[in-house]
Amino acid sequence: MTGYGRGDREKDGIRFIVEIRSVNHRFLEIMVRLPSGWMMMEDPVKKAVQSVVKRGRVDVFVTLETEDREQTAEVDWQLAQSIVDNVREMNQRLGLSGEPTAMDLLQIPQVWALREREIEPELHQSLLLEAVHEACEALLRMRQREGQALAEDLARRIGNLTRLVDQIRERAPVVVEEYRTRLRQRLSEFLSEVNIDEDRLLTEAAIFADKSDIQEELTRLESHARQFLQSLGSNEPVGRRLDFLLQEMNREVNTIGSKSGDRLISSWVVECKSELEKMKEQVQNIE
Repeated sequence: MTGYGRGDREKDGIRFIVEIRSVNHRFLEIMVRLPSGWMMMEDPVKKAVQSVVKRGRVDVFVTLETEDREQTAEVDWQLAQSIVDNVREMNQRLGLSGEPTAMDLLQIPQVWALREREIEPELHQSLLLEAVHEACEALLRMRQREGQALAEDLARRIGNLTRLVDQIRERAPVVVEEYRTRLRQRLSEFLSEVNIDEDRLLTEAAIFADKSDIQEELTRLESHARQFLQSLGSNEPVGRRLDFLLQEMNREVNTIGSKSGDRLISSWVVECKSELEKMKEQVQNIE
């Protein structure tokens, strides 16, 4: 499920900004990007995110900002001494004169550098985790709002599916009777001078009714639809369960379509499959 959350915590001139973004994914995958020197916090950050997200790809971005950081100049004395020694040796070998000055050495970037005072992660872990929890709560609120809208849409589509199933159930007995009537008419046309064997006619109609019986599929389809609605009201992660139920409902609808050669039922089957396909797309957004 898509979502975004932001957390911001500041103390003693140190500020953490945490941004969390989630997108659809079949499983849970968390990627954490931390400032240099803070990799030891990757697992605690992931655990904090896992407490609110069970499914999806989640990207966590942590930014560290500081104020009034002390800077010190650090000299690579070993390198500086090596340069001086080499200059003196060059002078001796080549018959030159002159000594390198401090300013000469400071022109070489590798000899010295400004260093900021290092922040000790152990002293500020709690501040970082506070920002992470704030971002997680914001992410959760956004995902809950989206989830509520998705649940309402899915419930409406299940209602549409249920109405179509009711129409198919009502139509199914009529199909058998219409088949018997058509069979009688055809036999009458071809055997106009011969009496029709009613027992044989009833037997053929019974065989057709048995082959085209879809009551079992309709019952299972209705059961799956009820379970789907019940799952929508759960407080637990139900995305995979809903996905499974949709697969089972699609299987029953396909069987109904293959068993019934009725034009009306076939058209309703197409509508059922259309609703299921739309629900399948939506369920991918549900944790």
